[in-house]
Amino acid sequence: MANNMEIFEQWESEIRAYCRAAPTVFKSASNAKQVDENGKEYVDFFAGAGVLNFGHNNPKMKEAMIEFLKEDGVAHSLDMYTSAKRSFIEKFVETILKPRNMKYKMQFTGPTGTNAVEAALKLARRVTGRENVVAFTHGFHGMTLGSLACTANQYFRNAAGVSLDNVIRWPFGIGENCMESLEDLKAMFNDPSSGVNPPAAFLVETIQAEGGVRVGKEEWLKGAQQLAKDLGALFIIDDIQVGCGRTGSYFSFDDMDLDPDIVVLAKGIGGYGTPLAMTLNKPEYDKKWSPGEHTGTFRGQGLSFVAGAKALEYFDNDDLMNQTKENGKYMFEFLTDLASGRNDVEVRGKGMIIGFDVSDGDKGKAIAGECFKNGMLIGGCGKGGEVLKFIPPLTTPKEDLQKGLEIFASAYKKVIG
Repeated sequence: MANNMEIFEQWESEIRAYCRAAPTVFKSASNAKQVDENGKEYVDFFAGAGVLNFGHNNPKMKEAMIEFLKEDGVAHSLDMYTSAKRSFIEKFVETILKPRNMKYKMQFTGPTGTNAVEAALKLARRVTGRENVVAFTHGFHGMTLGSLACTANQYFRNAAGVSLDNVIRWPFGIGENCMESLEDLKAMFNDPSSGVNPPAAFLVETIQAEGGVRVGKEEWLKGAQQLAKDLGALFIIDDIQVGCGRTGSYFSFDDMDLDPDIVVLAKGIGGYGTPLAMTLNKPEYDKKWSPGEHTGTFRGQGLSFVAGAKALEYFDNDDLMNQTKENGKYMFEFLTDLASGRNDVEVRGKGMIIGFDVSDGDKGKAIAGECFKNGMLIGGCGKGGEVLKFIPPLTTPKEDLQKGLEIFASAYKKVIG
């Protein structure tokens, strides 16, 4: 078959998007590479939009999943107890929560990030008896209506077809004046004549991935958390894309002395690319739920529990996280050198999520297109795709990292000059 895409174009919805930027039919994948039906190889710096932190077809996870299937393991269980779920919970508690002295209840939601965000918003509103949520400019939290209301992107919001309410939008914590902006928000809430009621929650990403890899200042994040606490609101961290080791530690906020009331996780926690999502709820808030108030058919994903438990073994020691920091530094320095001498290009990020901002969406898309032609997959983010987002698997071999960066550099120089 010669890379035939006609069947997709004839029968699949016009909503498809990523395939338009990478117009080929992929057949196989391993770690940081994909191969199409013509045998062309691509270095993957997209990694399933941050899902494949541990690479395509991770061998240890694949072996565990095959064994699970051979033994007729329970693949689907709603929220009933299974051996696979117990193993995942035990591993997460022992590897992630206990070493950090974190005490949370694990709520498995429908297997997408937006479903987990919806659950977090519902719980915050239940706990506080309030409706409004503070969300931030350029933030992205999902496509279902509650999550979409908190998402800032106009293109996505316009597709809703209904009003997206109960959100107070405020500037995200970057730039020299971000602390002053936070003080203005505090003053507004504290002014009895402002007409603005206290919120149920603050919903924040420490790094706005889809928003353009905008890295929130630690001082601002701590200030936002304190303001939430002072107002009796819950502080929710959406760690869906930048958690699970992406920044060089399991949580993106591990080095910030933050204490969120709810943490939202998805994407990388399934390990293999199999779907899984959950919220970590402080127990005093989790007890406000009544059984079945937030449900979902696909909460009990046996294969995801099996692969996810294997993924957690990467955090038994610091080897992968040290490698992530080292590779992130290498990528950052390479891209900073590439951008040197230009005032319209900025490099920013943490660990192995790095944004290369070319200040022009058309140029960003052209660079990504050139990369694809030459065997590299990379996606755009930010306003109109002006930021090229580097999120290769954390397990990417150094030679693949170098090859991908060299392809990108060639594409950049061809488009930018």
